[in-house]
Amino acid sequence: MAPHDGHSMSGMDMATDSSTSSGMQGMSSTFFSGTTTPLYSAQWVPSTAGAYAGTCIFLIIFAMLFRGGFALKHYLEIRWLASARKRKYVVVADKTPISEQIKADADSTTGILTTNGVEESIRLIQAPISHVQPWRFSVDFPRALLVMVLVGCAYLLMLAVMTFNVGYYISIVGGTFIGELIFGRYSQAWGHDH
Repeated sequence: MAPHDGHSMSGMDMATDSSTSSGMQGMSSTFFSGTTTPLYSAQWVPSTAGAYAGTCIFLIIFAMLFRGGFALKHYLEIRWLASARKRKYVVVADKTPISEQIKADADSTTGILTTNGVEESIRLIQAPISHVQPWRFSVDFPRALLVMVLVGCAYLLMLAVMTFNVGYYISIVGGTFIGELIFGRYSQAWGHDH
């Protein structure tokens, strides 16, 4: 195994430490500042300072987009709730309409005008909003996809932090900070407008 930044363990060290699993070989347990730390694969190993800086810029943008994904989810939740509030349902009454009751009563000579007009057996009502909305494919499937993408991004960011590379760590924390500066206000505004 080729050493990266002097942080891989030799075979003799591995033999003496029985608590270290074979999957943990090459992982550092302290932060370091090397510029050739692999990221996500053996092929993504910065070989120059410029490539390392490019990797750090990627992590900054990735962390910013991750924070933006939470703002997008919040925005979509507000839209889905507003849509649920405006949704109307057609309800057919299970009793005989007043117009038919009058027709059936031979003694009645009066007419009644109802608020529903001629089609009084059909009413449009606003959907009741409960704390938990009913399952809807058009809402729950996109929500599940978005959460799946956010979780995938979170784990990729976590893996980058687990390299213990100081530059990667600062890039992710800084990108999250910048992302909050850019997208944080939208979560607050969308939550209070509706």
